[in-house]
Amino acid sequence: MMASTSNSNATNSTLQNTNSDTNDEEKAELCPGFKDVDAFVKYGLGAVLSATKASAALPQAGDEFDFYRSFSGFQEFCASQGDKLLHCMSQVMQHHGCRSHLRGQSKLTGLDESFDLVVDSNDIILERVGILLDEADGVNRSQQPVMPAGYEPPKIVVSSWNRKGTGSDSRSAMFRLLHAKNVARPQLKFKEKVDNSNTPFIPKIFIKPNAIKPLPSYFTDKQIRKEKSEDLDVPTALADFIHQQRTQEHVDDMFAHPYQYELDHLTIPESLLSKPEPQMYKPLPETKCSFITTLEDLVALNEKLCKLSEFAVDLEHHSYRSFLGITCLMQISTREEDFIIDTLELRSEMYILNEAFTDPAIVKVFHGADSDIEWLQRDFGLYVIRLFDTHQASRALNQARHSLDHLLTHFCNVASDKRYQLADWRIRPLPDEMVQYARADTHYLLYIYDCVRTQLLDFNHGQPGLLKCVWNKSRDISLKKYMKPIYTEESYLELQRKQKRSFNTQQLTAFRLLFAWRDKLARQEDESTGFVLPSHMLIKISEELPKEPQGIIACCNPVPPLVRQQVNELHLLAQQARETPLLKTETTVLKNKGLTPIRKPEVTFFGPHDTSRVSESDLHQFSPDELPVKQGMLFSDDENKMDVDPQKTNGLMAAAKVTLFKEQESINDEGCVTVAKTKARRIIESFENPFRMYLPSDEAHINKNAKFDPSSKIFEISKKWKLLSIEQQQKEMEAKRKAKKEAKEHAKKVTEERNKVKQDYKTSLQNVATVRQQAVSTKETAKKRLSSEIGESTPKPSKKLTKSSEKSQKTEPSPREGFKPFDYSQSDLKVFAGTKTKDNAMFDPNRQARDAKKKKIPKGQKSNFGAGGRSMSYVAGTSNRGFRHNWKNKQQ
Repeated sequence: MMASTSNSNATNSTLQNTNSDTNDEEKAELCPGFKDVDAFVKYGLGAVLSATKASAALPQAGDEFDFYRSFSGFQEFCASQGDKLLHCMSQVMQHHGCRSHLRGQSKLTGLDESFDLVVDSNDIILERVGILLDEADGVNRSQQPVMPAGYEPPKIVVSSWNRKGTGSDSRSAMFRLLHAKNVARPQLKFKEKVDNSNTPFIPKIFIKPNAIKPLPSYFTDKQIRKEKSEDLDVPTALADFIHQQRTQEHVDDMFAHPYQYELDHLTIPESLLSKPEPQMYKPLPETKCSFITTLEDLVALNEKLCKLSEFAVDLEHHSYRSFLGITCLMQISTREEDFIIDTLELRSEMYILNEAFTDPAIVKVFHGADSDIEWLQRDFGLYVIRLFDTHQASRALNQARHSLDHLLTHFCNVASDKRYQLADWRIRPLPDEMVQYARADTHYLLYIYDCVRTQLLDFNHGQPGLLKCVWNKSRDISLKKYMKPIYTEESYLELQRKQKRSFNTQQLTAFRLLFAWRDKLARQEDESTGFVLPSHMLIKISEELPKEPQGIIACCNPVPPLVRQQVNELHLLAQQARETPLLKTETTVLKNKGLTPIRKPEVTFFGPHDTSRVSESDLHQFSPDELPVKQGMLFSDDENKMDVDPQKTNGLMAAAKVTLFKEQESINDEGCVTVAKTKARRIIESFENPFRMYLPSDEAHINKNAKFDPSSKIFEISKKWKLLSIEQQQKEMEAKRKAKKEAKEHAKKVTEERNKVKQDYKTSLQNVATVRQQAVSTKETAKKRLSSEIGESTPKPSKKLTKSSEKSQKTEPSPREGFKPFDYSQSDLKVFAGTKTKDNAMFDPNRQARDAKKKKIPKGQKSNFGAGGRSMSYVAGTSNRGFRHNWKNKQQ
């Protein structure tokens, strides 16, 4: 109340005496016993201070209060004072029309209900206090009475769509449709093509008036560079980069503020820090207004402005049908005249005003110049020195609001109509309503400039400190540089973070692809991203992922023109997103792997990922040549092996692995695992950890918003390990391909060797006689030998000689040339018969060899030849086994 009173008094001393009637009403409405507002405020402040001191002297909650509470007198005193406080609060609440049944509540729910009543009453009272303060400050003079909750006032039905009904006035205000869809694009008439390339912005200035430090040669030779034939088809920023690479100029000259030195050394003269005498503005109908559309008029205006000490400036901007935006209008007001410049026609000649805008002896008054300074640099190459921003002055004065509408109402008692603030300022010719709106933005601004300077000095008791602070803040605004929107691979994350949406991998891929498509098409067509595809439609398509082009159209209402033209391309992007593996974000974080440098710890308990106790700057940096790189993991259960020289890893610890209540698994050889061990392993794997209910969930340690915040540590770690995981997966896939290739080659080699062995075996069998053939040849050889022995009557060879001859015949089946065997059929074998001897019971193996003939058996006696086949006992007599010729004689 004191601040508002002082402000109102200061205003009354310098402005018109328009508040005298209001002061009389305030005096009549004061409480009895107080002469004026100051006495009431002084008494109220003293009461509040005394109550605060008394409350501080009360026993504190805790042991002290419990000690006093044990006395019955203290309890009775607290109960009586509590009843008085409740009664007083009830009266206050009843006075403001609130529910006040604080007593007689239920013991169980009485405290909560009473607390809710107090909260609701405070909201109603504070809201009414704010309304009354706004009315006293001149913000809202026609405030409607406070209605009860749930009350709906009757609506005024207007039959015509373009009429606005008013309760106080019987007339109906007419609205005109000031937005046209068929406006010719002014970009087509620009002499200099708009540069929407994804390159940084380079200042357009090439002449520097009022310079203390000369302009670098890079900007002065800019016009000559643009005339080169090889740079005509190249964007402006890219051509500047090409020239910078050719001449090897310093990059700082290209992006520095051209008037950085002048603004840093700018001083505030004493005349601007002294208390001014506010100069009343002329009525709007009596002020001359000039519309500047030609170069001659612009030059004449510049000459007029250079002779003044201050002038007001404002801009009208259009951003919906342009990627970077277009400055469509400039309003300049002096103490005597208003000017409106058609910047669409004079876009390439606006640099002429730099002579007046950069003159430190002339004050340029803006309101909210943050965007205006950037637009002047982007479109015209204009810079401002000696800027005064009334928005910063309003903030320094702690005004209720800081808009130009509020300042016009507060200082000039003018109600501005903001219906045309968002109108399409590309319309030509401009309607009269829009011209009057544009004039009002700067016509009263110089008078407001005088008023706020006066109040800044009065508010600070005549000291220029507060006013100097506003001048310095305005100078900082002049130092701002325009920055073009640059698209990067992570630009979509900022929009996703603002929308506060959580996507899976498919939806996030679609969001990224659609965001890139929108940015590319908007730059090509010179349209805003909101015109190409609004953000809410972009999110809708990303969430739904339509399978058909009709689904994309259904997600947009109304359908943007470029979306309808490019619906097939959007459908392909949605299909590409649907082919992405569907994984949860937490799962992808848990599965990230990569390369982790193994660091030698300085303390016993150390992990390469533990940065909770030390900063990154305190950690020692290790080069890859000093220590080997070991395969690591981040939040992973699988640990890859890597062959590392054990001599180099002495003293190194294993990679960090976060485990809780988990035993280390022993690595067993798969080849020696028995059936029992396999069964035991299956049982252990099926066992559920009994401490799982006490473990934190997998989703608890990662914040979803932090994962997509580029400034967070989790995002950096996730991105780093994601890239390393991709490299590791590529290495693993390459190793698998190599292993498969080697296995195929090995299998092919084994098959070839096996076929070769089979072929060699078949070849060797061709020269080897079969068993049947060997038996037939043996029979023929035996017959020949037997006939030769009988014919020549030569003694039989011994058994050993017979076996050796058979072996020699087997090994050498073909006889030598010229060898003729002896014909035993011509010999007399009776010579070897000898005399008959008595049979001996003892077996003589050589006996049969000396016999010429087998012993004759009488007819009545059976032969014992077959006895050996029927019994295992040996029958005494002559043994004829083992001699083939005897078997043959028997058969004969």
